[in-house]
Amino acid sequence: MNQNNKFSIKERIRSFKYALEGIVYFTKTVHNGWIHYLATFITVSLGIFFKLNIVEWLWIIQAIFLVFIAEMVNSAIEKNVDLVTEEQNERAKRAKDMAAGAVLLAAFYAIIVGVIVFLPYLNQLL
Repeated sequence: MNQNNKFSIKERIRSFKYALEGIVYFTKTVHNGWIHYLATFITVSLGIFFKLNIVEWLWIIQAIFLVFIAEMVNSAIEKNVDLVTEEQNERAKRAKDMAAGAVLLAAFYAIIVGVIVFLPYLNQLL
């Protein structure tokens, strides 16, 4: 990594490469991520089917990204905690539990957004 403080296009491009590698690694290895991808596919498919308006799409996209961001941060925290200790440790457990709790809150938020956005369409359909 370039330690001088000069701006470098090469370093910025490299940082995007590392970020993309992180997303690919997440996609290949985090099983909960696969559930999020499935939920995303279903949600986007419903959005297309119901022809959501732009504001509804913005809420849906925000919720989707929030869940993925929370899951990726949770996974990174878990990897770092595991790097520091493999032993049972109360503080390590608490760090992992709080990170997992953040994912759960993001998922609840996404569910609430989904219900608010899709319930009127589902009521019309039925």
